[in-house]
Amino acid sequence: MDFQPTEDQEALRTGVRELLAGRFPREALRAAVDAGDGWVAGGPRVVDRALWRELGEAGFFALRLPEGAAGGVGLGLPEAVLVLEEAGRVLLPGPLVGTQLAATHLTGPVAAGAAAGELLVALALPPAPIGHLGGADAVLALGEPGASSARAGLFAADGFPAAAIRSADPLTPLHLPGSDLSGARALDGGAGGSTGVDVASLRREAALLTAAQQVGSAGRTLAMAVQHAREREQFGRPIGAFQAVKHLCADMLVRVEMARTAVYAAAVSGDGFETAAARLLADDAAARNARDCLQVFGGMGFTWEADVHLHIKRSWVLAAGRGEAERQKEELAAGLLG
Repeated sequence: MDFQPTEDQEALRTGVRELLAGRFPREALRAAVDAGDGWVAGGPRVVDRALWRELGEAGFFALRLPEGAAGGVGLGLPEAVLVLEEAGRVLLPGPLVGTQLAATHLTGPVAAGAAAGELLVALALPPAPIGHLGGADAVLALGEPGASSARAGLFAADGFPAAAIRSADPLTPLHLPGSDLSGARALDGGAGGSTGVDVASLRREAALLTAAQQVGSAGRTLAMAVQHAREREQFGRPIGAFQAVKHLCADMLVRVEMARTAVYAAAVSGDGFETAAARLLADDAAARNARDCLQVFGGMGFTWEADVHLHIKRSWVLAAGRGEAERQKEELAAGLLG
């Protein structure tokens, strides 16, 4: 099986990268960091609604809807992975995964609004924290597999039971979801907020799309480290000429390629075992590459002005909820032993 992107997929990747370069360059990222405050509950919202609508117009969220549907592009999960990888590369803030899942798998006005980029749909994966709840319009809640509440529900974000917690990432405000959703206002999707979709399948897709963002971040920190190693000079030559720095960059490349290959393979196969492995590899690549990038940058990497710390913090937040990681490890163990 060939996991290399096709020409059309590469064209999609290039188009999304150019779109984000024009609408969310580094200057926009830093402006969002300065304006937003994910550290404090009730801080300014960090999602640019105008950019969100533009992404919707470009088919960012309706990517997997059939052609002929409102905004539908008719592509699949592998293409969605490529798009989310580019979003992770530039640290695009917002509930990207929840909005795309809602647009793809739900019906009704919220799904239509999500596909068009008019509505933001946060994703609740208990026990993990919820990102961007304060700025969202709706919440797609996916109960824990095996629990009595293991169902999918669509609820209004306003009044959804959750407590604000401190976030490491200034661009990702976090809330910890409550266990009792009886007081949450259900939206179109069935009685009691039930959507009728397969919870396990949606959780796997959420894990894979999040892994794609982590791969994008890991690739970006690799590029940052290599560029700095070429330009920064010590003892009369670029620091990239020193073996210790070469080893750091080589290890970063290996992690990115392993994680990217695993994510692409899982997107093609849809296998739960491969998805669990891809998520674990991607989380590891994002966090460790950001730390090694910091090492290559040296003291400069610790400053607020450098972007390295933003990638470290985003990798931590996306990997938050260690119960999910433990579940994925259990899936891997069961697959290997079964």
